[in-house]
Amino acid sequence: MSMPDTERLRTLRRELHRFPEPAWREFRTTCRLVAELESVGVDELHVGRAAMDADERMAVPGDDELSEWYERAAAAGVDDSLLSKLDGGYTGIVAQIVCGDGPHVGLRVDIDGLLVEESEAEAHVPEREGFRSEYAESMHACGHDGHMTIGVGVVEAITDSDFEGTLTVFFQPAEEASGGGKPMAESDHVDGIDYLFAVHLGLGHPTGEVVGGIRKPLAMCHVEATFHGESAHAGVAPNEGRNAIQALTTAVQNTYGIPRHADGMTRVNVGKIGGGTASNIIAERAHALAEARGETTELMAYARDEMRRVFESAAEMHDCTVDFEVVSESPRADSDPELAALVADVADGDDRVDSVLQHADFGASEDATFLMEAVQAQGGVATYAIVGTDHPTAHHTPTFDVDERSLPVAVDVLAASIERVAAEGV
Repeated sequence: MSMPDTERLRTLRRELHRFPEPAWREFRTTCRLVAELESVGVDELHVGRAAMDADERMAVPGDDELSEWYERAAAAGVDDSLLSKLDGGYTGIVAQIVCGDGPHVGLRVDIDGLLVEESEAEAHVPEREGFRSEYAESMHACGHDGHMTIGVGVVEAITDSDFEGTLTVFFQPAEEASGGGKPMAESDHVDGIDYLFAVHLGLGHPTGEVVGGIRKPLAMCHVEATFHGESAHAGVAPNEGRNAIQALTTAVQNTYGIPRHADGMTRVNVGKIGGGTASNIIAERAHALAEARGETTELMAYARDEMRRVFESAAEMHDCTVDFEVVSESPRADSDPELAALVADVADGDDRVDSVLQHADFGASEDATFLMEAVQAQGGVATYAIVGTDHPTAHHTPTFDVDERSLPVAVDVLAASIERVAAEGV
């Protein structure tokens, strides 16, 4: 296996960084990845609907938002015949290499950006070196530009190696909305995968450190709730109204009173609220975005169901109604220790790696767990590795960035792990 071209990886990552697209709107991103993968040479490319079970998508934005980003990609000169396959927000790719009769190995990387406005501070490297996001409302603030680059690099490395078997690489959309993992996990592309790798850069681990596999990712769900009441004049006839804001604020307050559970940790949060039209009008509509998490999938379900009960009770208390919708969710799935140990052993043999951990607790949530769970359910093993990278500020902030020295390390460690597991198993 040849060494990855570090400059090429850096160039691709910076190009992808300039055009971040949020969940299910990764039109330009998908098309750019297709071009890159075709230049590398793969046996099969499944794009858009063909990459997933389209009926299982979650957290899909409205048609107006999808159309806005679709037209933006079209205006950028993206190939019309390819772009048309993504119409309706069916983004993402499954790429496959077939080299003989060996085992089936999978790799998952995510491709979406975040609705974060990127910093213009001179100290911010993308600003200073000219690859800051060109989309004012979005940014690669979590390293997915690096993840895509790693995915392409691994494909290229495996095509130039002695790998024997099948490699399926999932370039998954909508991770930040927890919306894309399930449709890919429910697709036929997962069938028969013996070993699955997923990867993330950073997460508090510095450049030069590699974690073989995460433990204790939190199961989670995203919720949208809308309260419906009846408007009235707040001075003349307040008694004739049914106050949706009162119902909402009661629900928010009581959500944080959901009892803890004896079986383990849970989390709840109401992250965004809004409603009403004026100070002198009883609000007839109010809405909230919230989430529930749990140390296990069952504990997340407990917190989710309790939140639903709280919201419905608050609506009833104030003579309102509520639409409570779980827009997306993801389960807990832990890395298999034997595959995590293999990654750690491979990393330990890399001179650029000076610290190796077989496991680390995750503490956040990830919808790669759908793919991990699907592979584990059919008798395979999976691990979610972390390749450390120095980042000046936390993930999901306007000044987040990655240390590009970590890109070739990630490509080499993953490609070598894929080769070893194909040749030797675990």
